[in-house]
Amino acid sequence: MQGAYPILSCAEANAFEDNFFGGDEARVWAAMRGAGRGVAHGILADFAELGAWPGSARVLALLGKGRNAGDALLAVAELCRIYPDTRVSVVFAFGERALRGPALRAWRALDGAARVLRIGDGPAEACDVVIDGVFGSSFRSPLTPGVGALLAWADAVSARLRAAVDLPSGLGEPGAFRADFTYATGIVKAPLLELANAGRVRRVDLGFFATSNQFGYKMLGLGEETLRGLRGLRPGAWDKRAFGHVLLVAGSRRYAGAAMMATLAALRGGAGLVTAAVPESLIAAFAARVPEAMWLALPETPDGGLALEGLGLVREAFGRSDAVVLGPGLGRERETLALAAAIAADSPPPLVIDADALRPEIVGRGDAPRVLTPHAGEWTRIADAVPAGAVVVRKGPVTRLATAGAGGPVYHSFFGGPVLARGGSGDILAGLVGACLARTPGDPLGAAARGVVWHGLAADALARARGAEAVRTTELLDHLAPALRGGVG
Repeated sequence: MQGAYPILSCAEANAFEDNFFGGDEARVWAAMRGAGRGVAHGILADFAELGAWPGSARVLALLGKGRNAGDALLAVAELCRIYPDTRVSVVFAFGERALRGPALRAWRALDGAARVLRIGDGPAEACDVVIDGVFGSSFRSPLTPGVGALLAWADAVSARLRAAVDLPSGLGEPGAFRADFTYATGIVKAPLLELANAGRVRRVDLGFFATSNQFGYKMLGLGEETLRGLRGLRPGAWDKRAFGHVLLVAGSRRYAGAAMMATLAALRGGAGLVTAAVPESLIAAFAARVPEAMWLALPETPDGGLALEGLGLVREAFGRSDAVVLGPGLGRERETLALAAAIAADSPPPLVIDADALRPEIVGRGDAPRVLTPHAGEWTRIADAVPAGAVVVRKGPVTRLATAGAGGPVYHSFFGGPVLARGGSGDILAGLVGACLARTPGDPLGAAARGVVWHGLAADALARARGAEAVRTTELLDHLAPALRGGVG
């Protein structure tokens, strides 16, 4: 998989780094400098969800004694370099004299720009950012009383953004650091897949896996390089048919918007042609709004769902299609679900099955390759019916992709965030994956990965441009282009 990187246990990560650095302090220092820059720029990018970086920003850093403390100190130094009015306070978990090697060098690099606090001095003043650099992957349970007191003190500090370097100190123990974002430096560690107190995970790439050797790893992350094939120039000699034809079977009078969002996403996803098969009563309004799509009117039930008698029209459209998106906004009428089951059984092109079509009696029908896009509740409904070979996209705070029954790796996407926790974001994902699948119908796993990463990057771009609260789902569409062109951060 293009753009994938290994996710390791803490023990595996420590062994990898020991081998990678080979005791060379110069290499360690170079990596720490990269980590510090990456964490600082990650904080600045993510702080944009809250608004502009404040003048005379107040930063509090919690420091241990090893590499994590050095990474945190160099992140603070980078923030001060970019914004010289930044006011920095630090608290040493084990005292200033405990700093070792490169961490001590990083402290000296601040050149007296930080005020040293002690938790016995009373509660700290409110700040803009708290950075946790106490423990990394070397943490061993339990938290000592002294570190526990420090983290409890820091938990009471009023902060707009709470950032952990590499891992939140204390991992998932009671009293562990609570982060809004964790900036995984060099290697994403497996505990971050499960820790509720880690917040959102951002990978700081330090070039450890430049060769992208993925063999033997069962857990992989998806990076921006997953989109490399979509970020180049389009071949000048190609025509619209070369970029795939998506057929969407979607919508009902009750859930008309889902069909519209999926159609718009397929168009924005670069498909050369898009045909949307929707209830006939919606055609006039939809065609007037989106003339780029071809609109196929299907018979509808008295309640506004798709009627079974439209199966012949859909079968005729199969021959012109490279991928089928089935499900957004269909509703749950028995006749409509029977139509969806027949489409899944008969479709020669590969399918993306989403939303109301994610039912046991539908997902296992037919022989065409398929991508299933369930959220947690839908996964519970279909888990026992998923056929071997189907690509499953399990949507969530960390989205997981795998090929059912293949015994292969599970891919993880950390892009996106709670801005996606609103109706319609899944419809946009389905249309986007459909567009990717139409271009590479022989690679459903790769198409699903490209769609998921693109969707998540667009969500990050939207949140950083507009915040995560007062936005509409359809604004995601306007951020697909900047996300693809590398304008997220």
